[in-house]
Amino acid sequence: MDHTTHTRLREDELTEAVLTGATVFGPDDERIGHVAHVHGSGTEAQVVIDVGGFLGIGAKPVAVPARDLDFMRDASNSVHAVSNWTKDALKEMPEHRD
Repeated sequence: MDHTTHTRLREDELTEAVLTGATVFGPDDERIGHVAHVHGSGTEAQVVIDVGGFLGIGAKPVAVPARDLDFMRDASNSVHAVSNWTKDALKEMPEHRD
């Protein structure tokens, strides 16, 4: 996927309503998870990503700062994020518990 043609989200768009459900891509456009929910808003928000599993079963939730993800919209207006983390790197992070 060519992310260079996508529109980056503004800080005021980094809200739970906008980000929840967004697919998260890692290096080489590998799908590494999706945004389960968000704590806070803007660049100071914590984004909880469900990593692994199938249809939400067996997924591991991990929390990362929103500022460490590059959120954008594609041509069909779908929100997604790009990360430098691999799926394995996220799986090694501590599990997030609400």
